[in-house]
Amino acid sequence: MQDEDALREVAKDCVHCGFCLPACPTYQLWAEEMDSPRGRIYLVNQILDGAPLSDTAAEHFDRCLGCMACMTACPSGVQYDQLIEAARVWTEEARSSGPVGQPGPAGPPGSAVAPGSAVASAPPAGRRPVRERAARAVIFSLFPYPRRLRALTAPLRAVQRTGLDRRLARSSLPGRVSPVLGAALRLAPPGVSAAAARPLPERVPALGTRRAVVGMLTGCVQSVFFPQVNAATARVLAAEGCDVVIPRGQGCCGALSLHSGREAEAAGFARRTIATFEQAGVDAIVVNSAGCGSAMKEYERLLGGEDGGWAERAAEMSGKVRDLAEFLAEIGPVAPRHPLPVTAAYHDACHLAHAQRITRQPRDLLRAIPELTLVEVADAGTCCGSAGVYNLLQPEAARELGARKAESVLATGAPLLISANPGCSLQIASALADRGEHIAVAHTAEVLDASIRGRPL
Repeated sequence: MQDEDALREVAKDCVHCGFCLPACPTYQLWAEEMDSPRGRIYLVNQILDGAPLSDTAAEHFDRCLGCMACMTACPSGVQYDQLIEAARVWTEEARSSGPVGQPGPAGPPGSAVAPGSAVASAPPAGRRPVRERAARAVIFSLFPYPRRLRALTAPLRAVQRTGLDRRLARSSLPGRVSPVLGAALRLAPPGVSAAAARPLPERVPALGTRRAVVGMLTGCVQSVFFPQVNAATARVLAAEGCDVVIPRGQGCCGALSLHSGREAEAAGFARRTIATFEQAGVDAIVVNSAGCGSAMKEYERLLGGEDGGWAERAAEMSGKVRDLAEFLAEIGPVAPRHPLPVTAAYHDACHLAHAQRITRQPRDLLRAIPELTLVEVADAGTCCGSAGVYNLLQPEAARELGARKAESVLATGAPLLISANPGCSLQIASALADRGEHIAVAHTAEVLDASIRGRPL
């Protein structure tokens, strides 16, 4: 994390104009100044000036989705992402582990603990309630580890076959036991087939003339609950002339930890990911999950102060990371597209549209498919409420944002929704189900794959 002087310089760019207010989902929900980017920057400045990190300030930081819509709206170019990430580290250290300035949660095996927060003098906020700390411990000991997450799929499928999950989700019992449990049951995706869950080969050869050698991140939630998206991604890249290297040893990229203030944990995952893809020897690293791509492009900042050459290695890695749509737009598509006669709505994942500023490329790729009609969602730039694990930790706010997004999607009349982030797909599908509605949800890669192969969606 950056030091105090660097954070002060970033915060100084805010001229308090208020352009961020209507763009901020939590300000839309509650119309509270301190639940806007401008208000949170004010709190960051107070803490940098020596004010205590109070429970109230910590709550306002916790309630931020980190969607970065404010950065798109800001005329002054304020790097809000740097400020909220610092604030989350302070909050996580103070409310989960001890006083600000002491090490945060331990990273994965072999990781070193990152230095303390930039504001070591701030008095600690009160610790989170035991139930909340327990829920966070479960989330971060489960979701970044695909093997552990995969171990839950068999019992989840059994519960889904009996319909018990739907009955429990409709009742208030899970929420009374734990709001996180209630949200998890509501969001749980249908079990994947055994065929879809088969591991991908370590190398998928290019079809025709080889144009590039690329690595592919398989992800955590993506690999367990959406393996068909990874398979489609590999086929699309191969069809476009890429040798696709899929390292067996890869694990979590650290996105969930980074965006939740668990800096030391994120750094450990980042070092492991860097080492894995360095050995792969690829021209680019293609990512099909918006949150993961955003985090990997931040490795240089995350590891910038580390010794042992990690800063340089992180910079080189970040420079190779490309979102799938971004990469395909760069190399130019060559594989023929077959018609897909369907009307589809496109959902902008926040960490793709706002954090990575990638909005045109996926639309251009989709509009190039014959007979596919792409329609826009009215509030395309507003978060659906997924935001990593936000929908588990802040379920009420997430559910309201999800309901708004579902209403906007339904208003398009499209029978298909296209998204580029697994969390968004789960969140919007769940919000539609809450309304008794259902439309098909697909990843950009699946739509391109169907067109290239001449198969129906």
